Amino acid sequence: MAKTLRLHNFKCFDALEIALAPMTLLAGVNGSGKSSVIQSILGIAQSNSNGFSVNGEHISLGTARDVLFEGANEEQVTVAIGECEYVFAYGRPEATLLECAPGSADPSHFSGENSLTYLECERVGPRPSFEMSDLWVRRRGKVGPRGQYAVHFLAVHTDTSVREQRHHQNSAGSTLRPQVEAWLGEISPGTRLDVVPYEEMDRVRLSISFVADRWTSRGFRPTNVGFGITYVLPIIIAGLAAPPGSWLIVENPEAHLHPRGQTQMGIFLSRIVSDGVRVLIETHSDHLMNGVRLSVKRQLIQPTDVAMHYFERENDRVRVVSPSVHPSGRLTQWPAGFFDQWETSLTELLRKE
Repeated sequence: MAKTLRLHNFKCFDALEIALAPMTLLAGVNGSGKSSVIQSILGIAQSNSNGFSVNGEHISLGTARDVLFEGANEEQVTVAIGECEYVFAYGRPEATLLECAPGSADPSHFSGENSLTYLECERVGPRPSFEMSDLWVRRRGKVGPRGQYAVHFLAVHTDTSVREQRHHQNSAGSTLRPQVEAWLGEISPGTRLDVVPYEEMDRVRLSISFVADRWTSRGFRPTNVGFGITYVLPIIIAGLAAPPGSWLIVENPEAHLHPRGQTQMGIFLSRIVSDGVRVLIETHSDHLMNGVRLSVKRQLIQPTDVAMHYFERENDRVRVVSPSVHPSGRLTQWPAGFFDQWETSLTELLRKE
């Protein structure tokens, strides 16, 4: 398992080295380089022995000019994941392929050895019906980068067994559908899902109902329920289905969730990590981070399983502060700007005029 990521001349980074762990969280102000870290790994995953594919299955960055660090003193880009160092020649500014430099590791080895699921921040919201894709769902076993095939995935794999380590304690069964409903219940209590495929139209319908004691609501269209359930559904499905040893990369998993749901999302992803999946998250949520810290305190995962990195800009450079997690869940340091806005605002509100 790769324990470091090193970048040279990649996008906003002239040089960067950060630790990778089974659970890696990237936080910080907007435009500080968090997405670039994720894109470096996704770029390798969509590349091959010919070189770095600027535009591909996971990301589209534009041209070589958009990839090379603006102040680079040499026309080479390096992405090193663990011991594997991938080095690419810059070439033409308008090129969409950066060729492998002599001595570079072969990017195709990374994609061949690592199963990877990526969910971008702009996921599919509520729809009257959802797309179907046998390529993504049956052959690749994925929900799609925007989660657009999550409902189809649930329809196809509804009776597939979920690994015991990932079971919710209050689930009604060990297969995918009751496990998804149980974890959704942490965000929206009593959620029940009904999925109906329309093969002739290449569409699948999702109906959402709610159960409380002896009362059950009628089924509602996702468009009448809100964004939260639809946005979180692909994350839960992908997490429950991800093979041990694979990567799960999620941007802003807290989007459209209330604070309790964000904390539960941190706990859910920690459970996935405890079963051997490598999780990489970009987040702006202190609640999600606290869910991970609670998971450490509850011994769901070990402190050494977590790497936290806070990105901030200093003039024209990016500075990264990386607090460690104590077994109690406390952090070894709390840099200024690291999820402290609540305290900053409260201090001003309590200040006497």
